[in-house]
Amino acid sequence: MSGTLTQIEGFDAGVSKHPRRKTYGVKVGHVRVGGGAPIVVQSMTNTDTADVEATLKQTLELAEAGSELVRWTVNVPEAAAAVPVIKKRLLDAGCRVPIIGDFHYNGHVLLKKYPECATALDKYRINPGNVGAGQRRDEQFSTICKVAVDHGKPVRIGVNGGSLNQELVMSKMQENTDKNLGLESEDIINQCMVLSALQSTELALESGLRHDQIIISCKTSRPRDLITVYRDLSAKTEQPLHLGLTEAGMGMKGQIWSAAALGVLLYDGIGDTIRISLTPKPGGDRREEVYAACEVLQSLALRAFSPSVTACPGCGRTTSSTFQELAELTQNYIREMMPVWKTQFDGVETMTLAVMGCIVNGPGESKAASIGISLPGTGEAPRCPVYIDGKKDVTLEGTYDELAVAFQALVDNYVATKYPRKTAAVSQAG
Repeated sequence: MSGTLTQIEGFDAGVSKHPRRKTYGVKVGHVRVGGGAPIVVQSMTNTDTADVEATLKQTLELAEAGSELVRWTVNVPEAAAAVPVIKKRLLDAGCRVPIIGDFHYNGHVLLKKYPECATALDKYRINPGNVGAGQRRDEQFSTICKVAVDHGKPVRIGVNGGSLNQELVMSKMQENTDKNLGLESEDIINQCMVLSALQSTELALESGLRHDQIIISCKTSRPRDLITVYRDLSAKTEQPLHLGLTEAGMGMKGQIWSAAALGVLLYDGIGDTIRISLTPKPGGDRREEVYAACEVLQSLALRAFSPSVTACPGCGRTTSSTFQELAELTQNYIREMMPVWKTQFDGVETMTLAVMGCIVNGPGESKAASIGISLPGTGEAPRCPVYIDGKKDVTLEGTYDELAVAFQALVDNYVATKYPRKTAAVSQAG
């Protein structure tokens, strides 16, 4: 993944239907969110935060994979007590990724009782739907905001469709009936989410927070609702917005639903930080949500995180699985090497590769890539031309293992010769 934010290309307004919306800039640790900064990728651990070793390990993995903000659950005293311990271990390991504390129900208690936790965290997430009920809701919400003021921390006001303030919902449902407004329940829920976020922002400001300390989210689990809510919200506030389906689901479903919703909003210039909330398989790799978020941004040319690999889907001309295996090997090799490459070379994340399966599009796509290989399709001569920067460089032959080794060596040589080496100071900063 890429290095510091200052080393990343900014938003290209020509890509989007609309320019990025104007927002306040909020500092979360050393990372800037909003205010024209590049869109930030975040993720969340699924370990028990009280388990120091497990949370430390997963946080390091997420940060190395490209997550620029990492959120931890802080739900019990043991978790709150562990936060400063893990944060110190992260810093000792040379990891400066900002940490967000995720609070529900008892954040006002934990932050007051464990001031070292409040100090160690870089941002607090507050869900206004479950911070309390009635008058206590405002009091307890305000308590968290005042702790943030005292410690100089930003907050995210995170409204969720599944935990929306039910008093607000019932009030609006009754208003719909009394005034015969004819709104569907879905429309009322969407309006209540935006209203909850705006009302909570006003309360946060009244509690002493500045505009440049507040980020907002209104997350649902349905793409069309998410698009509707954020278009409405973005027109009514200049606070930076965090995007994401709150429960995207597993695997392909979660990735596609997230990309469908976020792609529309990002293309409209809406969104300052994103998370792809994938449900992992049992024992699955939590980093998948980071990779997915990076791919969404890179697909829209909003950020460059890692070299991209173009590969054909295959057809009746590609009955051999060689090109598929080589494409997968190449993708995995890039993910493995990027943590090393990004500390050594400038611009390597802009490299493009192509692994193609036959003569139809193979040579053309390979020529368009930084480095590309066109494997033979069914009935074609067993020769694999490799193109570097649009020109044929070499033709490879041999078994799959021999092709894999030779192509990987060409990729390594391309990185080493085409991208300038970073200075020691820049490498350490990244």
